[in-house]
Amino acid sequence: MTSFDDSFENRRRLLQWLSASPLLASPGLALGGVDRPSKLPELEANAPLIANPSEAINVFDFEPVFFKNVPPAHIGYMASGIDAETTLKANREAFAKYYLRPRRLVDVSKPDTSVDIFGVKYTNPIFICPTGGNRAYHPEGELAVARAAKTGGHLEMLATPATTSMEDAIAARGAPVWYQLYASPKWEVAEALVKRAERAGSPVVVVTVDRVAGRNQETFFRLKPGDSRDCKSCHAEDLQGSVVRKPAYAGIDLKGLPNLQSANMSWDFIKRLRGATKMKIVVKGILTAEDARLCVANRVDGLVVSNHGGRGEDSGRATIDVLPEVVDAVQGKILVLVDGGFRRGTDIAKALAMGANAVGVGRPYLWGLGAFGEPGVARVLEILRTETRVAMMQCGVRSVRDFTPAFVRKV
Repeated sequence: MTSFDDSFENRRRLLQWLSASPLLASPGLALGGVDRPSKLPELEANAPLIANPSEAINVFDFEPVFFKNVPPAHIGYMASGIDAETTLKANREAFAKYYLRPRRLVDVSKPDTSVDIFGVKYTNPIFICPTGGNRAYHPEGELAVARAAKTGGHLEMLATPATTSMEDAIAARGAPVWYQLYASPKWEVAEALVKRAERAGSPVVVVTVDRVAGRNQETFFRLKPGDSRDCKSCHAEDLQGSVVRKPAYAGIDLKGLPNLQSANMSWDFIKRLRGATKMKIVVKGILTAEDARLCVANRVDGLVVSNHGGRGEDSGRATIDVLPEVVDAVQGKILVLVDGGFRRGTDIAKALAMGANAVGVGRPYLWGLGAFGEPGVARVLEILRTETRVAMMQCGVRSVRDFTPAFVRKV
C-alpha cells in the first residue's frame, strides 16, 4: 500500500518534471500556455484548485485537478503526443494564426447551434472524440461520459479499447453511439468487432487509419517510472491478456497477432468493410487533400480530419491548418469532421466557418472526468457549448449552417 507521504512525493516529482518540460509552453498541459493571461501569472500561480465543477471558468480549470487525482502513468498516457510533440503543440498554437470576422447589426437573439449529421439532429456541433480506457481516470469511465453527452445532446464516439461495452454506452447515452474501430492486422478481428458494434445498435463505424506503427510517447515514458502502483493486473504482457478489460474484444481470438496496429490496411479494406456492414463508414485520420479525394472516390460516408491528438505522427501540422484543403477537396460530397486541440468556443467557430460539419473534443472532457467524474465532463461540455454560442452570436451568425469561410481569415 502506498503511503500518503509516498503519494505526495510522487506528485511533487511529477510537478517538478512538468515545470521543466517543453510541454509547459503548450496549453495541452495548460499550466502556462497561450490561453493564460500573461498579465496575471501571479494570480494564476496562487489560485486554489476548483473544488467543484461549478467553479470552473474555462475548461483548463479542470486540468490541475485531474493532475491531482490521477496516477502519474495515466496522466502521462493521456497528455503525451509522440517524439518531440511538435504536432501536439501545433494543434493548439495554430488557432492563433486565424481570426474571426464579426458582423454587426444582425438579430442573433435566438441562435440555433443545432446540426444535422446523417439525418440525426444534434443540439450542438460538438462531438465526443473516442478515447480508450476511461476507467483509468475515473471508476465510472465511459458511462460517466455517455451520461454527460446525453445531458448536453452531443454526438458520441466509443473507442475500440473502451472499458465499457457498446451496449452499456448506448443505454447510458440514451441514443445510438458511433463505433471507432482499431482494425488490427487481421480482417477477421476487425469484422468481428464491427459486427458486434452493429448488433448493439451503433449506426456508424469510424475507421482509424493512422495507427500503423508504434509510438514514442516521451511524456508517458518519463512519468511511468514514477508510478509506484503494481500495474500487472491491468497491463498484461501478452496481447490477449492486455485487452481482457476491454469488452469489445471479449471472445475474439487474437492468437498469432503481434500487435493491434493496422500497418497492412489499404483502400481494399474499406471496400471489404462496405460489403460486411450496413453501418455508415467514416475514415478518421485524413490529413491531405489527396486522401480526402480518395475517400470520396471510395464511397465512404465521411471523414475526420485528425492527427490523433498529436499521437499519430509528429509532422508538426495542425488539423485546423489541414481543414481548408480537405473541405475544398471533398466539395461537400461527404461529411467532414475535425478534432485536435479544440479548447475554446472560438476554436470551434473557426472550424465551422472553414467548413467542418462538427468539431470533436477529447482531452478536455477527460480532464473533467478525472477531476469530478460525470459532473466534471458535463461542465466541460457546457462551457464549450456556451463559448461556441457566444462566438456565433458575435460573428452575427444565426445558425451553424450560416457559417462560411468569409467569417475567418488567416493572420
